[in-house]
Amino acid sequence: MLIRVSVISYLNTIPFVYGLENHPIRKNIDMEFSTPAQSAEKLKKGAIDIGIVPVAIIPQVKNNLIISDYCIGAEGKVASVLLCSGKPLGEMDRIYMDTESKTSVLLTRVLAKHYWKIAPEFIDFSFSKEKLYLSKSYVLIGDKAIINGQNFKYVYDLAEEWINFRHLPFVFACWTANKDLDPAFIAGFNDALRYGVENIEKAVDRYSNGFSKEYALKYLSNNVSYNLNADKRAGLSEFWSLALQELKSKVRWFG
Repeated sequence: MLIRVSVISYLNTIPFVYGLENHPIRKNIDMEFSTPAQSAEKLKKGAIDIGIVPVAIIPQVKNNLIISDYCIGAEGKVASVLLCSGKPLGEMDRIYMDTESKTSVLLTRVLAKHYWKIAPEFIDFSFSKEKLYLSKSYVLIGDKAIINGQNFKYVYDLAEEWINFRHLPFVFACWTANKDLDPAFIAGFNDALRYGVENIEKAVDRYSNGFSKEYALKYLSNNVSYNLNADKRAGLSEFWSLALQELKSKVRWFG
């Protein structure tokens, strides 16, 4: 039986897509594309077996298991998770939150409470259904953040804000399963991800997502950090301790 895998259709995941598509593991998986929020819901409901899902929902997944040494993370500006506004932080009374990612929404709440010391009203926002107004404040993620963020007067990179706050990298999404899997499969899956991360230029040539090759290579090489190393795990644990303290002990790591 094929392992059902959900991949996010953003620029920052194309190395993973390339790796999975061009590795022998491909014959063992049924791969589909989703938004982060959709992938999370499917994993929680058991509609998929593995997903690259927002870290905010991992404690809510029954039998969760982080299976990979690779993630979507940042050790500096991530450029694709932004608080964009016509006002500076101290004047924001409402923030419209992109509903495609639970992590970015939760990170914004954590930063507002513990770092920025502001208490705005948080309102769900659907980018595909609603218009952007440059006078308002929005949390935007993924390709839409890259494309639209430059139009706002004030732009705060949420990864950079977190790093300034806690002096640790931030992890936005991890490869997570909702069941125990064959260690040999997990090893092959990780090897496919490694192959993709080590061949970013080939991934860009194959899947540019509408961005120029020059921009895509710069973004994927300089803004996204893929290795789920010890510092990122520490940053992730710190985030869970601030946001989901009662749930963090339920997260399992493979190996």
